[in-house]
Amino acid sequence: MPLPSMKDVEPAQLTLKSRFKFRCHPGVKCFTKCCSNINIMLTPYDIIRMKNRLGMTSSEFLDKYTHMDIDPRTSHPIALIKMLKDENKSCPFVTPDGCTIYSDRPANCRYYPIGQGTWRKSTEKGIVNEEFYFFIKESYCLGYQEDTEWTVESWRKDQGVDLCDELNKEWKEIQLRKDPTGKPLDPGQQSQIYLASYDLDTFKKFIFESKFLDVFDIPDDELEKIKTDEIALMKFGFKYIKYILLIEETFKLKKK
Repeated sequence: MPLPSMKDVEPAQLTLKSRFKFRCHPGVKCFTKCCSNINIMLTPYDIIRMKNRLGMTSSEFLDKYTHMDIDPRTSHPIALIKMLKDENKSCPFVTPDGCTIYSDRPANCRYYPIGQGTWRKSTEKGIVNEEFYFFIKESYCLGYQEDTEWTVESWRKDQGVDLCDELNKEWKEIQLRKDPTGKPLDPGQQSQIYLASYDLDTFKKFIFESKFLDVFDIPDDELEKIKTDEIALMKFGFKYIKYILLIEETFKLKKK
């Protein structure tokens, strides 16, 4: 997501029923200013929509528009939009008239000015993930001076993040997991996780053109689905990541 500085984050945790006033449109003087000098983290579903919108393979999109970073808490690889090398460090998809891929923009751009977070909590039933929301209020943002009123829930529906959240949920839960050994991931693990998360076109070649299917026993119906359905391929990638991280025994080895 766009990563705000702590001074721009209001400390109160919001619920889906929390109310606020906000509207962003070309008539506000700060229009598109929030699209510069920020870190925008992408999810696997973001990559699918953006690369398809641009008519590119995942490899082409990643090479041209993103750079990889490592999450210091979990050592997981993450993809971030590569900002332009102009004075404002602008998003490459934004012009003075607005976002050129607006209907396929990343989930976290859709959420703005709401931020979303997840707590991992210990309960009697084990570890559970609890989502919460918060305001991002940058000093230059004039959208809060508009009269259009929302709840967090109605804002999410209006901005189309319901589907994004549903498809990103499993991946986001994986991102909260550290290696059970407590050790940072090695470069090989990071490379495989990056492949299965983001570079799905290359990941599909890895499945069907390497010795992958000689090692793992994958049902024929599942293989047929991931050949043509990118969402199924993405979810298959999540299973592979869980296997790498020893979270679940998601694949069976072929008997020799």
